[in-house]
Amino acid sequence: MKIETLLRVLLLPVALCVTSNACAATTGQSLIDPASFRGPAADQRAYRVGDVLTVLVLETTKARSQAATDSDRSTGFTAGLTTPQIDYDAHLGIDGKTKGAAETSRIGELRAQITVRVTAVEANGLMRISGEQLLMVNREEQRISLSGLVRPEDISAANTVWSSRIADAQVSLSGKGVVSESQKRSLVSHLFHWLGLL
Repeated sequence: MKIETLLRVLLLPVALCVTSNACAATTGQSLIDPASFRGPAADQRAYRVGDVLTVLVLETTKARSQAATDSDRSTGFTAGLTTPQIDYDAHLGIDGKTKGAAETSRIGELRAQITVRVTAVEANGLMRISGEQLLMVNREEQRISLSGLVRPEDISAANTVWSSRIADAQVSLSGKGVVSESQKRSLVSHLFHWLGLL
């Protein structure tokens, strides 16, 4: 008798599922989306539109230009007159020397980490990325923008890529606030510069 009761309890959900349409509706749904699911051991690197990728920005630019000019001229005239009593000597010399040197150097460096989003995947597998980061420090706004093309093989296992490995990279850093405003010229300075007085 106990075995029959146990079998009825175990087979009751199956019987209800067969006789009702509710069970068919629930079995068609899944908690996992096969299109976007990644297993715990799967590769976590970005590869499709909408994935995020961390870019390690390390850009250093150095430029130097140097020019030198050195010219030297010398012209001399000598004349002499001799008499039995006195000797006259006259000398006229013209010297000219010009020397000029100029040097221009510029050094720029940008270090940052910014997470961007994959916006498109090209036919050859290249991923187009784009993103920006906004920082506010003491009412000073700094905005970093980055875009370009990334090869999937350049992405590390930690889902990061160096900015030097980005093709057609466009990296910009702009600021707005007290510090940026203090670096701008005043109207009087612009006027004197336009008149050629500065």
